[in-house]
Amino acid sequence: MLRLLLIPVFLFTSFANYASTIIVKNITELNTANQQAKPGDIIVLKNGNWENVTIKLTCNGSRENPVYVKAETAGKVVITGNSKLGIGGEYIVVEGLLFTKGYAGSDAVITFRTGKDKLANNCQVTNCAIDDFNNSRRTDENYWVAFYGKNNRLDHSSFRNKKNLGVLLAVILDDERSRENHHSIDHNYFGRRVPLASNGGEIIRVGVSQHCQFNSNTRVANNYFDNCDGETEIVSIKSCSNEVEENIFKECQGSVVLRHGDNNTVAGNFFIGNTKPGTGGVRVINKGQNVISNIFFRCRGVDFRSPLAVMNGIPNSPAHRYVQVADAEIAYNSFYECSPVTFCEGSDTERTLPPDKVRFHDNVFYNKKDSSVYRAYDDISGIQFDNNSVSKETKQELLAGFVKANIPAQKPVLYRNGKEPEYPHVDIIPLADKEAYGASGAKWFAKTMADITSKRVAVKCITAGQLYAQLERNEPVAITLTGTTYLLNKPLTITKQVSLNSNPGKTIKFVTEKMQSVFVLEGNGSLHLNGLKMDGSLINAENLIASSNAGSSGHYSVIVNNCRFYNFGQTTELKHIFYAYKSMVADSISFSKNTIENNKAGIISMNEEKDDKGYYNAEKIVFNNNTVSNLLGGVINIYRGGNDESTMGPFLQVAGNTFTNCSTPGQEPLVTLYGVQRTIIEKNGFGNCNRDKTLIQYKDAVRAVHLLRHNKIIGSGVVEKNKFVQDTNSLEK
Repeated sequence: MLRLLLIPVFLFTSFANYASTIIVKNITELNTANQQAKPGDIIVLKNGNWENVTIKLTCNGSRENPVYVKAETAGKVVITGNSKLGIGGEYIVVEGLLFTKGYAGSDAVITFRTGKDKLANNCQVTNCAIDDFNNSRRTDENYWVAFYGKNNRLDHSSFRNKKNLGVLLAVILDDERSRENHHSIDHNYFGRRVPLASNGGEIIRVGVSQHCQFNSNTRVANNYFDNCDGETEIVSIKSCSNEVEENIFKECQGSVVLRHGDNNTVAGNFFIGNTKPGTGGVRVINKGQNVISNIFFRCRGVDFRSPLAVMNGIPNSPAHRYVQVADAEIAYNSFYECSPVTFCEGSDTERTLPPDKVRFHDNVFYNKKDSSVYRAYDDISGIQFDNNSVSKETKQELLAGFVKANIPAQKPVLYRNGKEPEYPHVDIIPLADKEAYGASGAKWFAKTMADITSKRVAVKCITAGQLYAQLERNEPVAITLTGTTYLLNKPLTITKQVSLNSNPGKTIKFVTEKMQSVFVLEGNGSLHLNGLKMDGSLINAENLIASSNAGSSGHYSVIVNNCRFYNFGQTTELKHIFYAYKSMVADSISFSKNTIENNKAGIISMNEEKDDKGYYNAEKIVFNNNTVSNLLGGVINIYRGGNDESTMGPFLQVAGNTFTNCSTPGQEPLVTLYGVQRTIIEKNGFGNCNRDKTLIQYKDAVRAVHLLRHNKIIGSGVVEKNKFVQDTNSLEK
């Protein structure tokens, strides 16, 4: 026996002596090294900028002696331009690469194959990072990581700022070679995905609907998800027999969604909402799902984003729709100051099958804030409730299987790993958060981003030439307009943080040649107009402010406050003060404390996204405390078409404004809202506005929340409401 054991040790030792370290400084040398690599070899990429490279690794190592392809110094091999990495061999380990300031087109940035016939097996990507590596157009879809083959691992890597359409990481099950794959996605950092304003903003997706009945056996564990707000699904499971375990979801506006496929497990995760709106937990669909020993901390999502949402199904549903929840176990979970969990979520005329054979037991609800800890929208007789504890302060009359208990405020019950309940101090949450944060991602990658909002250079511009020159600077600028008339022969293009103001009382006139827009917001641009008094009579453009029509993947923002706009469109063809072209997204559009008078132009128009795919132009639109008079044009026109339910936005607030003698030139409403997900219209005054026409029109294809309250409407048109409008104390005379 001893002799047999010595043989493999001798072979390993002898083989290792023949392994080589190969240093390469460009893609040609790397290709040659890949072709010649033997098990145990180490290929070292020299530090520097590797631009426009397509790396294809097809070499083969062994279990005992992988081929290593690594950066000379982790994080110092910077891959830029049109670049990508394909791994199509056996036992390859890639380590220390940084992808940034580039794009991969329609391909994934990292793919575990190099062609349809060359899949990766038993390969690993570790200690790497992809940061802001986006296609230039928002709608040019791609993945950042695509898994094929079997037994591959992605670990201790960092991902941040995916802005274009497409899942960040996808596990593909398109043939038998990639099913029952046992991939591991562990100890990674996924950070800062801003709302995509459409479907396709998931962080991880395992499978797709047409492959959802196959086993994937993928494990997603010990990762840190930080403010991942792309859409309602953070992790989307669309296959069978997967595990989502021991992850932290920090202030993410979405959930782990068991969308398709059976027998998946979500266990031991922390969902840390910290009262952020829209923070969810787990959504349950399909058969045999297990949601065990998770902690939900101050998650405030509602409906589909509830801390726990157990869905209704569709009778005779195909696998790719809504299969009835059945044979599920939901147990040993703790909900601390969360919004209510929901049973039979999504119940409507199509989703009519309530959950069946569901065991809901040994869960704990600590809550002194909300009047209820759960809501049911259909028949719950198919759910067996047993031994669930609820704070005695909760006012809700509880079902059998829920018992009110004295749960100490500083020591809420927190179940872990299906054991007996523990009573740790509530500080377990920040401690667990800190520990996971430090252990996740590439060691060298900084998770926090520098704040540049306070670094604007203050300048003065008396001529248009000076204004153009300042906008071409790299630094953010705060510009004071010291002149009165600016002769423009091209748009003022905003590519960074720019603020404009003028001396109090001074009237500014832009005199333009014929152009589309005076101000054009490009990706990552931010425009702040403050205290400007602007006469628009000499503007020969369609729009004062507009997004670029190039559809950049970078977001932008517009703030307009304490300004006065008059004579826009009276003698020229100007149509809008602000116009949003399709396929580009604003984080926020804000108009506040402005005077808008004697204009023949619409104010805010965001109605070009008419592909009915659920796309929209801005996450948040605010129109507050403005005075609008003698307007011939629409005030706000927003369109979000389609029946997709994967987003929270857009959100609109119209509050504290005074509208007098305002009307549209045709029969269109003064305020048109189609598919806007959440609105608050309150404390406004409408006098002689759109008389004998529609004042405000609500239309929705999916569920929405509209608050209409405390408005005073005199001598004006009607409000066309639907079932989602909650009208309280609107006064019409």
